[in-house]
Amino acid sequence: MGYNSYTTRRNTGSSSGARHFAPPRRPKMRRGAQYIDPARFVKVATPAAEVEAYVPKHLFADFQVSQIIKDNLTGKGYVAPSPIQDQTIPLALAGRDVIGIANTGTGKTAAFAVPVLHELMNNKGKSKALIIAPTRELAQQIEDEFRSIGKGTGLFGTLLIGGANIGPQLRDLKQNPEIVMGTPGRIKDHIERRTLDLSKFNVVVLDEVDRMLDMGFINDVREILSSLAKPRQSFFFSATMEPKVQSLITTFSNDPVMVTVKTGETSDNIHQNVVRYDGSGDKLAKLHDLLIASDMKAIVFDETQRSVERLSNELVARGFKADAIHGGKSQGQRQRALDSFKKNKINILVATDVAARGIDVIDITHVINYSQPQNYEDYVHRIGRAGRAGRMGYALTFVPR
Repeated sequence: MGYNSYTTRRNTGSSSGARHFAPPRRPKMRRGAQYIDPARFVKVATPAAEVEAYVPKHLFADFQVSQIIKDNLTGKGYVAPSPIQDQTIPLALAGRDVIGIANTGTGKTAAFAVPVLHELMNNKGKSKALIIAPTRELAQQIEDEFRSIGKGTGLFGTLLIGGANIGPQLRDLKQNPEIVMGTPGRIKDHIERRTLDLSKFNVVVLDEVDRMLDMGFINDVREILSSLAKPRQSFFFSATMEPKVQSLITTFSNDPVMVTVKTGETSDNIHQNVVRYDGSGDKLAKLHDLLIASDMKAIVFDETQRSVERLSNELVARGFKADAIHGGKSQGQRQRALDSFKKNKINILVATDVAARGIDVIDITHVINYSQPQNYEDYVHRIGRAGRAGRMGYALTFVPR
């Protein structure tokens, strides 16, 4: 079967409701959770004029990649690369292994998509790429970027994620795709089914490595990486370089170059503050007042699947345009909620931390932590959904008096 453009298949499926939202009187420390000083939730944004502008050394037109890729980048409006793109792409095109340390929302996907697609085009039939992401949403975001940058290349890829019908994935794998992207659990599932042979995959990308390891995927990731071809080119992207991340990278890379463009713990253009409340009734009333006080597009984070469903349905009952997204939803339900959010059919998305990474919606104005995150790292990833592409964002965290 022939393909005129990079193609993937995905599946879709409905949401259900509950009644009144009644949160606990005070937040409880979950197992593995860390106490976070509320003072760390308060920070005044730095106006863009006060942040020194990055001057790229290249333009996208300067990179020695296929003209098809350049045309697609131009069509997407890409002219000047972001710092991570500007520094990573030349190294990757030279064949180096790359470790990218960067804040969320810095353009990491294009930083590896451009060189990976160029390599696959230049060595069609000889090179294959595996891209691993911690969540379904991030895997789909990566797939979208590859599909748009790889349009017209003739490359074929498949998306392997849980919560989706495995039938289309099995059919795609029989077509011998050049690009496989997905989450560790589903990738490992296909390896165990012997429907995916990674011995010919000589390019690998791990995005959000720190999050992947935090979610308990360390053994799966090690097993997957051990199944890949040697030699190979490897890309590791992470917001932090913790010891367990460093150990994984040291084991599975070859003389990597580190590119660090992280500017701080949290985005400089996000106003951060706390909302003090007295009891569950006051907490919900304060959220209601926040949501009607301004024209916002917000992600509201809560702790559990059940509490997210309750809160989402309570907000809908109060007249807000809201929906819920969490790990208990089918992939189709999650995708429909996300699409509605992107297209402004709803302006409030209530979510568990499953949405903290991988949701790339450029016009989110607010992140509201209705429940506090388990650790400060999760807080950073949550609030990184706002203030993207140079916009000003707002992060509000509910803290009991």
